[in-house]
This record gives sequence, C-alpha cells and structure tokens, in this order.
Amino acid sequence: MEQRIDDNLSPYRTFSRASWSALREDAPMTLTQEEVTRLRSLHDRLDIKEVEDIYLTLSRLLSLYVAATQRLFRAQERFLGTEESKMPYIIGVAGSVAVGKSTTARVLQALLARWPNVPKVDLITTDGFLFPNAVLEREGLMEKKGFPESYDLQALLLFLSDIKAGRRPARAPIYSHLVYDVVPNQWIEVDRPDILIVEGLNVLQTGRLPKDGKAIPFVSDFFDFSVYIDADDDVLKSWYINRFLTLRGTAFRDPKSYFHRYSGLSDAEATATASSIWERINLVNLHENIMPTRQRANLILKKTASHQIEQVSLRRL
Repeated sequence: MEQRIDDNLSPYRTFSRASWSALREDAPMTLTQEEVTRLRSLHDRLDIKEVEDIYLTLSRLLSLYVAATQRLFRAQERFLGTEESKMPYIIGVAGSVAVGKSTTARVLQALLARWPNVPKVDLITTDGFLFPNAVLEREGLMEKKGFPESYDLQALLLFLSDIKAGRRPARAPIYSHLVYDVVPNQWIEVDRPDILIVEGLNVLQTGRLPKDGKAIPFVSDFFDFSVYIDADDDVLKSWYINRFLTLRGTAFRDPKSYFHRYSGLSDAEATATASSIWERINLVNLHENIMPTRQRANLILKKTASHQIEQVSLRRL
C-alpha cells in the first residue's frame, strides 16, 4: 500500500505563480526589458514579466533574510565581545545542465545590486573549480565532467572559507566554455562583497558523512540561502538539444572551440549527438547527484516547457 505524506507535513510552503507574485507588494522594478534581454542565456525566454512575477518577489524576500542575518551576526558579536569584519551573505544556485542557472544567477545579481543601500554583489560559477582537462583525462573522468568527483572540492571550500572570513581578496579560477577547460593562471578576484552568488550543478551536494563524527565541510555549509531550479527530464533534454543546435551554428564554428568538430553536423546528426551526450552524461549526473539535492534548497523554482516558473516552494523556518 502506497503511503502518502500529508502536504501539511512538508517542510515547504508551495505557491502558484500568481500567489507568489502577489508577495512582491511594492518592490520596485529596477531593470529594463533591454537589460533583462542581455542577462538571459542563449536559449532562455526570460522576459520582464517573469522578472516582475518571480524574481522581484524573491529579491524582496532576500532583502528581509539578509537584514535578519546581519542582525543575528551583530548579536553574536555582542555576545562574544568581538568586532569582526562584515560577513558576506552567500546564495547558492543549483540545478541541471540547461535549466537556466546562469540566467537566474545574473538576474538575481542585477536586482540585488540595485537595492537602495547599493550592496556589492559578486557572482562566481563552480566551473572554474573543475579539474583541468589534463587531470580529468589522466584520471579517466572526462566522461564525468560535471560530476562531483570532477571538481577540486578542496580549492572551492578554501575559497568559500576565505569569503566568509572576510579575507581579501579571495581568488576563483576562470573557466572558458569556448575551449572547455580551466584557463591557466587566470583568476577572478572577489574582494569582500556584501552578497556572493555561487552557481553550479552540485553546490548542494553533501557526499558521504564521516563515521567518526569529525567535521567535513560541504559547499552548502557556507550558504545562507539556496535556490534549486527544477524542470522535468523531457523538458531539460529538449532544452539541451535546442541549445546544442544553436551553438552548432554559433560558438562551435570558432576553430578554437573544443566542440568545433560538431559545427558541420546536419540537423539530424546534431540532434542525435546531443541526445547521446544528454543520456550518457547529463541525465545520469542529474539523477545520481543533482536531483537528490533538490530538497536541501531553501527555495525550489519549478519551470514549465515554456521556461516560465509555474510553482515556487519555500522552505519553512
């Protein structure tokens, strides 16, 4: 007999698009349609209505959360009798390949940076913390690029520790999607932001817990708030294939592109190739590593095939 869990026992409050949008109240729209168009990724269909209905409401909620966290930080300082540097508020953005993480992260960055107190908002992706291709090839991990084991987790944890401790500047490696590899000896400097957005496939991953009870930090231990962007498997696959077809006629045509060999494929060949990559790599990573972390997020944004968010689930406090 199937056991059904009562919605009242769920750790989330779930909102329809309309009920979530109503929570925006008087939060002002600070982006133009032209800016929204520039912020969205290649295959996304984000428009200003989506920003108004979904992301402005989220920006309002985050403003309340950030203010509350700052009050808690000051209360702890008074208790400890210390005067530490400000503690950056870190937001994680997780989800599958092709779900629109980059667009969400950039839109959030733009909205948060236009709060009245004009906070410094930085954005990094965990792509820069992938092991270089030479390492992945040596370890037989090129087919598992994007899986948890393909990241230099120690370097990522040290970076986030530096951010939280207010060390300046913290440095994050740069990743090139053109050459599909980490760029040697190039870095992004992150200098004590008020807010840092960290976007990546596996940022909510936990891994195995130690049996001896010793502390092993996870990336999400450094997050103050996290967002998981969700969509059905068949929808994600269609978005991935469409993006691949678009790139075949744009970025892949560059001789420097790692995927230049795909630029001459016919529509049918490109579709078959993208479908194979999706099934063999991205779908496996989604089911084994990414989707199981969904319930760890503070907020889940569920997208439809039209790229619109139809449902928002907010974790109860």
